[in-house]
Amino acid sequence: MTIAKDNKQEELMLFTPLQLGKIELKHRVIHPPLTRLRANPDDSVSDMMLTYYDQRASKGGLIITESVHPSYDSRGYIGAPGIYEDHHIAGWKKVVDAVHSKGGKIVMQIAHDGRQSHVDLSNGVSPIAPSVVPYEGLSFTQNGWVPVSPHREVGIEEIALVIENFRKAAARALEAGFDGIEIHNANGYLADTFLQDGTNKRNDEYGGTLEKRTRFSLQLLEALISVWGEGRVGLRISPSGKWGGISDSDPKATFAYFVEKLNSYPLAYLHVIEPRVMGTETLDVDQAPVATAFLRPIFKGKIIAAGGFDREGAEAILETGDADAVAFGRYFTSNPDLPERLKLNLPLNNYVREAFWGGDEHDYIDFPIYQDNKTRRP
Repeated sequence: MTIAKDNKQEELMLFTPLQLGKIELKHRVIHPPLTRLRANPDDSVSDMMLTYYDQRASKGGLIITESVHPSYDSRGYIGAPGIYEDHHIAGWKKVVDAVHSKGGKIVMQIAHDGRQSHVDLSNGVSPIAPSVVPYEGLSFTQNGWVPVSPHREVGIEEIALVIENFRKAAARALEAGFDGIEIHNANGYLADTFLQDGTNKRNDEYGGTLEKRTRFSLQLLEALISVWGEGRVGLRISPSGKWGGISDSDPKATFAYFVEKLNSYPLAYLHVIEPRVMGTETLDVDQAPVATAFLRPIFKGKIIAAGGFDREGAEAILETGDADAVAFGRYFTSNPDLPERLKLNLPLNNYVREAFWGGDEHDYIDFPIYQDNKTRRP
């Protein structure tokens, strides 16, 4: 990411107000969901996590939490937090209160990791997916990164239970005081595997046609809106993404159909990951954003763009109107004051890839903030 080292303040669209459904923001720099794997052993919020979110809260800005799991058996990574028990609420309430005390807004992302999991994380229960399709990814367990366990096709009766777990998780997030929630419908996790035909080979009411492949995601959306109401539920997708071994024979048709269906729901926003990134990897640094440009004429609501953006690229996509806000992932890990640095065009701390997934406070909550042309520890 190239940022000039002068501190001249420019007029940026990034720092104009925005209304995402019922969520009112003063700027458009979004903290996206970033899996950091530093929860307590019982999947509750750790003190490190509380400090991390408190450091990155900005007045009028939006933080979307890392993926939070709605059931014990939905985890794919040890150290990822949960919201599947009532005792998890208290820790998240501390996070919410910390962000709100600085004038920020915060949304919880809820995710079921599906086939990207291991039996050691679910008391021996096999991971679930819409269909059994060979997958050779990794899961993070107490033994480190290990090959995922063989998955099984989820039964019709179980699907209703998964949706109910999401609904209960959404209710706990509401009790914790969040400003909204986001469905993780991207990156080859469970909802995404229902949507795309490379992983959904079913021939029942949840597979086959586009209408049937979108049914699971739309039922999740309906369940969460039943808890949160209008303008408080967002949804994240990754058209043509490759993370998690996901694929589709005609991604343009699939995502055009799905996004058109989303127009019937009172979403807060649609969160779109550009295919030029895969997780934390940039696949093509020179590729212009394509997913948001394709979906902008289809989706009638607000769009958050994510994936490989720098300051200039963010301004460009806002100016074209293809997106309404931009998420910055990797540089939010190393710059707790990222909105201010972007606003004033200040230099950025380099991120530390080795500390992304798991670890201690080092390279997690000890990055300096910028003040008076000097750095200091937050």
